[in-house]
Amino acid sequence: MHIGLIGGIGVAATVVYYQRLSAAMAARGKLMELTIVHADVQELIRNNLADKRDAQAQVYAGLIDRLKAAGVDCVAITSLGGHFCYDETVPLSPLPLISAVKPLDAYFASQRFGTVGLLGTRVVMQTKLYGQLGQTRAVALEDEIEMLGQTYQDMAVAGVCSDQDRALFLDAGRRMVDDLNADAVVLAGTDLNLAFDGRDPGYKVVDALDVHVDMLARLASDEMTLEEAGADR
Repeated sequence: MHIGLIGGIGVAATVVYYQRLSAAMAARGKLMELTIVHADVQELIRNNLADKRDAQAQVYAGLIDRLKAAGVDCVAITSLGGHFCYDETVPLSPLPLISAVKPLDAYFASQRFGTVGLLGTRVVMQTKLYGQLGQTRAVALEDEIEMLGQTYQDMAVAGVCSDQDRALFLDAGRRMVDDLNADAVVLAGTDLNLAFDGRDPGYKVVDALDVHVDMLARLASDEMTLEEAGADR
């Protein structure tokens, strides 16, 4: 199956999607059909902060039209923060959409996580992953959402993580485990690999990107149908 990615939001997250999806396909001994289209992260940030869901959905629809013209079979958005207008995008999309949020609930349940702590954009933390977790409780550091969200946004745009910001994110995760009884900390921002990759923070970390990539790899290798993946049309 030919996979399409809406990338650029941010660039570092897109690179990691590409790397990990390529590795997953290579491990299967399968060739990969993949097309990536570039979105404007600054436009996304403006629409996200202003809650202009319809406007961003229209932007996605135009990008998906280009992916369809390239022969893509299904599309994924390489940003959990970019899912803020997912429901508005579905009816505009000429191709099935593969959500990065929907698979997480089942994954958390399979791991028997009663509570997960969230790190990501303001909206992801404020809405507890858009309210789509039915089997697992989500928590965040409520008094620090604005600060953590801004720090994450700045890191995503820059594509690099300073030592100071890394320490901030690692400490936030530790406090959600120690103070809020989180069984795991979820990297619910696809650029957080910049802070966490190669680090052992001393607590369980789940990279939401990996759960999404696993599903995309199964689709790309025809191990799963669009229906089984819960694709939205």
